[in-house]
Amino acid sequence: MNSQQKEIIWIAGGTGLLGRHLSAAIDKDRYLIRILSRTPHNNSNHQAYIVWDPEHLTINSEEKPDYIINLAGISIASKRWTNAQKEAIISSRTQSAHTIDAYLKKSGHRPKAYISASAVGYYGDRGDELLTEESMCGHDFMANCCVQWEEAAYAASVLCKKFVAFRISMVVSLDGGALPKILMSKSMGVFNYFGNGNQYNPWIHIDDLTKMFVFAIENPDFEGIYNAAAPQQITNKAFIRAISKAIKFKGFIVKVPAMLLRLALGEMASVLLNSNRISIDKISSHGFEFQYKTIDKAITSLIKEKI
Repeated sequence: MNSQQKEIIWIAGGTGLLGRHLSAAIDKDRYLIRILSRTPHNNSNHQAYIVWDPEHLTINSEEKPDYIINLAGISIASKRWTNAQKEAIISSRTQSAHTIDAYLKKSGHRPKAYISASAVGYYGDRGDELLTEESMCGHDFMANCCVQWEEAAYAASVLCKKFVAFRISMVVSLDGGALPKILMSKSMGVFNYFGNGNQYNPWIHIDDLTKMFVFAIENPDFEGIYNAAAPQQITNKAFIRAISKAIKFKGFIVKVPAMLLRLALGEMASVLLNSNRISIDKISSHGFEFQYKTIDKAITSLIKEKI
C-alpha cells in the first residue's frame, strides 16, 4: 500500500504518555500519523507534525484526516488546584476540541471518527456503587471538568461520521503516570496507601488502553462512550499490596491519613481519595479482549525489563 492509499490519523496530545504509545502501536502500513503540535518538528516517513494554535483556534494544514484522536490536556497533578489552575485544566481540554471543530467547519471535511479521551473522574466519589457509562456524573471539580470535556468533544464530533470517548482510569506504565511516583518511595523502604485504603482504585495497563484506541479506529460500528479500566476492581490498599508483592518489596506499607492529604494537596486530594468501582461490561460486549486483567499480571509484565 503506497502513501497515497494510506488513511491519515491526526493525534492531538501525541507527545504525552498515551500519544507516544499509540503512535508506536498504529500500523504504519495502513496509516499515516500526524501529531498536532504548537511548535514545528522534524518529520519522518510515517509521522509528521502539524502546527496548531488552540488559543486562536487555528490548524496550519490543508490535509484531510480520516481519523482525529484528541488526547490534549495539561496534567491534573502538576500544580495545586488554584482557581487559575482549574481553569487551565479545563480549557486545555475544551479548547483543543473547539479548535478541531473550527477546522472542520472551515474545511467542510467529514472524518470517519472523532475519538476523545475523558476520565473516570466524571463520576466523582461514589463508594461501592458499580459505575456504568449510564451512571450520573459527580459534583466535584474533576466531574465538572469531564462533563465540559465530553461536551466539547461531542460538539466537534457532530461533523464526523462517529464519536468515541474513553473515560480513562489510572494508566499503569513505567514511562509516565502514577506508577513511577509510587515506586519512588521504594528506596526509602516504604509504600503508601491513602485514607482508609478502601476506596476503589480503577486502573488500566498502557498496552490495553492503546489497544482500545486502535479498536475504535478499526471497528466502524464501535461508537459512544466507554469506561477504560481493567476488569479487576481493586481497592487502593490492595492495589499497593499487589505492587509490593510483584516487585518483592521488603519494606513497610504505611497509611497516609486523608486529613494530611487534604492539608498537603487541597482539593486535588480527591484524585487519591475518591472511590470509583468501574464496570467494563459495555466495551467487553463489543468483543474487546484485555491482555492485562489483574494488577499482578500488569505489574509483572512491566518489571520484567525495567525494574
